[in-house]
Amino acid sequence: MNDEKPSFSFEASYAKLEKILAELNIGETPLEKSLELYEEANKLISLCSSKLNQAEQKIEMLIKNREGNLQSTPYTPESEKVLDQTHDSFS
Repeated sequence: MNDEKPSFSFEASYAKLEKILAELNIGETPLEKSLELYEEANKLISLCSSKLNQAEQKIEMLIKNREGNLQSTPYTPESEKVLDQTHDSFS
């Protein structure tokens, strides 16, 4: 008997969650089916959230300070540097 959990794919779970939400938003799903979908969506949200938290922790551990030493720095979306293509000098 194999007690290992199946591998978790964030992308597949997120796609499934989007499909469930789309089905629920149509409003034509019977009540019992809606409850089943809601329960499944809650599980997927929990799994995706857990995976994102794990990724965030890895990012925190990998950020280097100027001396090249690893330091733990909290990740926030505001601290993420995203290139703005309108100000990109490489274009």
